[in-house]
Amino acid sequence: MQLKPSGKLILAGDIGGTKTLLQVAEVAGDRVRVLGEQRFESAAFTGLVPMVQTFLQSFSGSDIPLHAIQSACFGVAGPVNGRQADLTNLPWKLDADEMVRTCGIPHVTLINDFAAIGYGIAALEPQDCVTLQPGKPVAQGVRVILGAGTGLGVCFLIWSGDHYQVVSSEGGHMDFAPADELQAGLLHYLRPSLGHVSCERIVSGSGLVAIYQYLREQTAGAEAPALQRAMQEGDPAAAISECALAGQDMVAASALTMFVRIYGAQAGNLALALLARGGVYVAGGIAPKIMAEMRAGGFMQAFLDKGRYREMLADFPVQVIVNEKVGLMGAALVASRLAS
Repeated sequence: MQLKPSGKLILAGDIGGTKTLLQVAEVAGDRVRVLGEQRFESAAFTGLVPMVQTFLQSFSGSDIPLHAIQSACFGVAGPVNGRQADLTNLPWKLDADEMVRTCGIPHVTLINDFAAIGYGIAALEPQDCVTLQPGKPVAQGVRVILGAGTGLGVCFLIWSGDHYQVVSSEGGHMDFAPADELQAGLLHYLRPSLGHVSCERIVSGSGLVAIYQYLREQTAGAEAPALQRAMQEGDPAAAISECALAGQDMVAASALTMFVRIYGAQAGNLALALLARGGVYVAGGIAPKIMAEMRAGGFMQAFLDKGRYREMLADFPVQVIVNEKVGLMGAALVASRLAS
């Protein structure tokens, strides 16, 4: 006997160059009940359609009524142009109309992966976030999201009717504004090779590496052998942050501290620009992995260091999202609204 959904039955996806998460869920309001979920290695498929077909076939014989799926939404790590999208790090061409034709789902849409994170905030539970500043949240106030990972994603949310609407932004490419002489030296260090030094060039995985290299050149001490080996063998940014948090290399520790302060300063800039009384949310893959440093005080000190507007910013809630599936949750909510 098949389940009879009490909400809207949808398909959601978080499509990345390395991995893809697909989910069948039942959505009622902002509540998402997962009925089935699977992770795929993106490069193992020639496109999204065969992956979705494989996913749906895995439910054969189950009591989930796949024929009742009303809509689908996919968060895409790359530029979305109407009904089509390209992945930045995968040679796929995504086409929503093709998905409608081949998979028989009446409504399909594609959105940017960071926009999906924005929509997913509505579905978060208290345990999905770590509070850096409780503030005094204003109902239906503007919300800002920024997240460092491979780059620096930025978007903001405005209240529209009965839910928040995500407005995309390229705020990660705003000019980097040094807050002290050491940061000014970083700007001068990067400018000859980069020309325009944006926030993303610093508040990102590669940015942490650049900060470390800048500070290392100013230091006479030898690099910790374990860090040197880890940077050569794996992800240099991860090696720096892990070594910093473990207290194994002072330059790495200084680099992480500078990274977090610049991150906090940019969060404060965006909060001021948009008067984010509804809250500032820090997303992305880096922040949850360096939570000890995020909570050490440097992030919030830089966030609040805005002169005459310090008192205003103290009222803005600031939280770090630690639920890595927030984008998938957002795609599910968007899919449910398509079925309205």
